[in-house]
Amino acid sequence: MSETNIAPASAKSSARLILATNWWLFLVWLAFIGGYAIAHFLLPPGQNLTAFGDIVQCIVPLFAAGGLLLNANSNDRRENVFWLLMAVGCLMWMCAQLLWTYIEIVQRQRLPNPFNGDVIYFLHAVPMIAALALRPNVEAKEQQFRLGYVDFSLLLLWWVYVYALVVWPWQFAEPNLAVYDVSYTRLADAEYMVFAWGLGILAFHAKTEWRRIYAHLFGAALLYFLGAHLVDVAIDRNQYSTGSLYDVPLVAAFIWMGTAGVLAHRYPAHPRQAPAAETSPWPKRIAIAVVLSMPVIGLWTLIDSSEPESIRHFRIAITYLAIIAAVVLVFLRQQLMDRHLLGILRSLQNSVENLQNLRAQMVQREKLAAVGSLAAGAAHEINNPLMGILGYAEILKERVSTDKEQNVLVEKILHLARRIKGLVANLLSFARQLPAERTDLNLNHLVKTASELCTLTLGGKNIRIETDLASSLPPVHGNSSQLVQVFHNIILNAIEAMEEKGVGVLKVRTGSIDNRLIVDFSDTGPGIQQPDRVFDPFYTTKPVGKGTGLGLSICYGIVAAHEGSISCQNLPEGGAVFHIILPAVNASAVLGDSRRTLHQDERDMFMSKTHSALLSSSGQK
Repeated sequence: MSETNIAPASAKSSARLILATNWWLFLVWLAFIGGYAIAHFLLPPGQNLTAFGDIVQCIVPLFAAGGLLLNANSNDRRENVFWLLMAVGCLMWMCAQLLWTYIEIVQRQRLPNPFNGDVIYFLHAVPMIAALALRPNVEAKEQQFRLGYVDFSLLLLWWVYVYALVVWPWQFAEPNLAVYDVSYTRLADAEYMVFAWGLGILAFHAKTEWRRIYAHLFGAALLYFLGAHLVDVAIDRNQYSTGSLYDVPLVAAFIWMGTAGVLAHRYPAHPRQAPAAETSPWPKRIAIAVVLSMPVIGLWTLIDSSEPESIRHFRIAITYLAIIAAVVLVFLRQQLMDRHLLGILRSLQNSVENLQNLRAQMVQREKLAAVGSLAAGAAHEINNPLMGILGYAEILKERVSTDKEQNVLVEKILHLARRIKGLVANLLSFARQLPAERTDLNLNHLVKTASELCTLTLGGKNIRIETDLASSLPPVHGNSSQLVQVFHNIILNAIEAMEEKGVGVLKVRTGSIDNRLIVDFSDTGPGIQQPDRVFDPFYTTKPVGKGTGLGLSICYGIVAAHEGSISCQNLPEGGAVFHIILPAVNASAVLGDSRRTLHQDERDMFMSKTHSALLSSSGQK
């Protein structure tokens, strides 16, 4: 089927769904509101009409709560809390209505005035007002729900305090039914108007589908305000009876609220409008207003002399208790805020440290890249004279073949020249990101080669190299030129350190433990000033011009590339020891394809190894 056919089919399906939903909602409205109005005219005033009215008024808030809770299972916690608080307000109203129903149907008594459930009827709008501050229609960062709980507690405390201050004195301290009714009606009207006003503002500023949702809730809130006001006035005039037409606006308001929840579930309000610049300031402002208003109201109560003395004492006591509770909540809110700010501060500190470390790494990477590029360029220039050295050395070897001593010197020249050639070749292959050639090597032979090369620098010095090489070591899989470079650098560094004392011994030991090969270089020099930093690039304790600080950093990268480890520490009796661990061939075979490749940082360090090697003859790191 073509896309042109799919689109009309989808549109027709959506239209049928909307039509079916509207018919279903229309039938619900007709069943509740029309049935309620018809029952008022068909049933004679009495117990049956009262029972019918009470049962319907218990069902409609339950329907509203159910319709609202349909939306409380989304992936957005803030949106879920919004619908949950709206549903809680409806369920609180139902609880008060159940108490009302129990008195009228079960006890068959006339509802008392004042009614003890009035406070529940009054406070049921508080969760709904708190829900408005969440503004689920706006994209925002995750709300701080623990602070939100405290703000909601402060809001609830304030409305209870105002109710106790305005209504309770005329119910308990100085009973006066007329003043009680007027006070309750005016305060309830103010609360419902605040709720409707908040929904109206949200509906005006909202975009996308949330405007339609808020508009439905706003209409339901206005209708509820009208119905509640009519019922309160009728009760005050002794004209109200359950099941009368005064209940129709209230029933319609709850049906409308439930309908808004069903429509929001059927047609989700996604996507939202543009992200908010910051979290809503209203919860914090409300909390501040709550705390500041209580002392002001208490002071007004203390100064006002127009009320009876018992009313004044009652209100002052209520104000003291409310202030104490508010101080506790404010203290709790401050503790939570301090903890939250400390968490943000730690996060910022970690971010700054990470940025500083990243900057330092980038600087080091740029330095290494520059040195590597220089060394790679120099390698090409080195190759030409190097080939000449090798050629002339071969000719010289043929001419002095009968002189044993000279022949040994020529062999050493050839060996060093070939080693330089291998290093240059490795450098060029690495610059092309080609892996260096690796074979199975004899570790003792590598150590001997590095030691013999370094003996050339010991002429006339009271320094000697002692080797203790274990027999029957398994081979190590690696690049001979790279490993000899590591051993050569460590030995030269030890010789230079012992030159400061004029005498010393370097002991080189090899061994194996659990498929691991071990090489230790321990000297009798003065030790290392900062053993934890010797492998950092460009770190050196030598004077300017005597070292670059790259040698041991390159050694670290080479050993890591061979799946080994290198460490150093100072000895208690003096001197330092370098400890190298490499995997034996049988251990490497177990790793198989898991042998890791060079890390980029190690590649950068390895690109500088030839530069360090060329300087090693002068003892530079």
